[in-house]
Parts: sequence; structure tokens; C-alpha cells
Amino acid sequence: MKRYSLSVLCKGECKTVLLKAAYDGSSFSFSQRPSVQEFMTFTSPLMVERSGKGSRASVKEQEHLCHVYVRNDSLAGVVIADSEYPSRLAFSLLEKVLDEFSKVDRVDWPAGSPDTTQHTGLDSHLSRYQNPREADPTTKVQAELDETKIVLARKQNSCCAIM
Repeated sequence: MKRYSLSVLCKGECKTVLLKAAYDGSSFSFSQRPSVQEFMTFTSPLMVERSGKGSRASVKEQEHLCHVYVRNDSLAGVVIADSEYPSRLAFSLLEKVLDEFSKVDRVDWPAGSPDTTQHTGLDSHLSRYQNPREADPTTKVQAELDETKIVLARKQNSCCAIM
């Protein structure tokens, strides 16, 4: 499970503006990184433009899943991940990031850019949420339950002798 980008955008009437973004290209070769980042930078606004306000969607694009959440106040977020990354966790992250980002002066959203928007934290969220077990309590509990079931099944099977 891997997340590659986390973007915050403003869905305007005429165009969508990228406000901040964080990328993790470590799983790609050095020569692929610029084109992969270009793909993510192009895809994120496109996903927001094609989504209505107040909507959430997950769209498969090549071998990636793009999770987009557009709030009613025009603030939007996009997570691009591999197909194994849990959708529930992606939307949980987007909700958290957009709530934090909404503290940025709303007047700056329509004309903002990654260089001028005063917000930090996307990089830390991107790295923290790479491992769903560490980032999400529900995922951690589910993983512990799955491990417990496996241990119990092994114990149950090992007590029986084959004659």
C-alpha cells in the first residue's frame, strides 16, 4: 500500500487552483519521478474540475486510484495512491487535511498557489499515512483482530493429532 501525492485545491467557477501539494516518488526510479509528478500535478485539478461540490469519488487512472473530496465551500483534496490503499483511510485523511487547511484565509484560495499559500503539514501527513496501521486507529484494530484470528486458528489446528 502506497500513497504518492496529497493535494489541496480550490474549485473555482472557471478553473481549479492548486494551493499546496506533497509528493512521494521514492518508489519510482529517478528518471521516472519528473513524469510521475507531472501526471499527479495534472490529474489532481482535473479530478476536482470533474467533481461536484459536496462530493467524494475514487477513480482508477492507469494503475493508480485517485481519491477526490470537494467540500461545499470549494476547498478540495486529492490523494493519489496505489489500488491497495484503503479508500476509507484516504477520505479520512482528506477530511482531516481540509479541516486544517480551512484555517488558511479563505480570501486567498481562488488566487493562491503552492508558493504563496501559508500552510505546512502536507508532507508530514503524506509520510504518516503511508502505513495505515499507524495512521488510523480502526485499521490498527482490524489488523490486530486479523492477527488474533490467525493465531487462534493455528492453535486450534495444532492441538489435533493425525493418526
